[in-house]
Amino acid sequence: MLEQIPAAISELNLSMPALRLLGTTVALLLIVLVVRAVLSKVIRTSIQSTELRRKWLVQTRNGLILIFLLGLVLIWGQELRTLALSIVAIAVAFVVATKELILCFIGSLVKGGARSFDIGDRIQVKDFRGDVIDQNLLATTILEVGPGKLTHQRTGRATVIPNSLFVSEPVINESFTEDYVLHVFTVPFKRDDNWQLAQKVLLDATQAQCEPFLETARRYMRRLGDRRGLEVPVVDPRVSLQVPLAGEIHLVVRFPCRPSQRSAIEQAILMEAFANNDFSGVRKKGSEEDQGPIDPERME
Repeated sequence: MLEQIPAAISELNLSMPALRLLGTTVALLLIVLVVRAVLSKVIRTSIQSTELRRKWLVQTRNGLILIFLLGLVLIWGQELRTLALSIVAIAVAFVVATKELILCFIGSLVKGGARSFDIGDRIQVKDFRGDVIDQNLLATTILEVGPGKLTHQRTGRATVIPNSLFVSEPVINESFTEDYVLHVFTVPFKRDDNWQLAQKVLLDATQAQCEPFLETARRYMRRLGDRRGLEVPVVDPRVSLQVPLAGEIHLVVRFPCRPSQRSAIEQAILMEAFANNDFSGVRKKGSEEDQGPIDPERME
């Protein structure tokens, strides 16, 4: 029994600061109540006007409440600072622990506010590319298209992209023009190949594939340009030249089509162009030897 007395005394000493604060708070409350009672009695007895009396009573009450709150802040200031630091530490830990979730919510707001894409659009974010099939506050689900960035065949795999990527990464929407898109693919050739013939054959094949819907695509692009205030792009099929390296020629084929027909029309153009044509530029042996030595006078 005697051994428990020191422990009780130590606990009492630990609680003494809190008891002092509580006692001071009660004393302040009593003082405020007494002062209010005295002032109210003085106001009721000395002021005859009803409106002026009510005004002074209200102002006195509000002033005493303000004084009481300031007194509480002075009395409990140290404890309030400790509590505030604890709340801040808890808030920081909560933010650090849920940073990815918060970024996902922010990415969802950015995506919705910018109207970057909708269900059914084909998008690319970083190395993820596919058709959007679902989206919510945390993630966006796409059906992967590939392999690579130039292929338009579905791989059968679904990719769930966290919306936090939309905060820091650009989004490429390949279905921006909706009903009709301008599809582009590249056919590489060597400099010695007959790329002139390949250019003509590819253009003829592209025009033949696009002829059934070319006028419809033109009207659609004109309406789209008028609705969105954009410059109307040239819809006619074209085959352009690029020289990425000194010994290479790339033919860039561009044509309009519906988003779902990109891969089929591209394959049809390539099959038609390469099925009955040989674009290799290999020269026959002896073709240069038969010409004999070059006469310098003829060069002049």
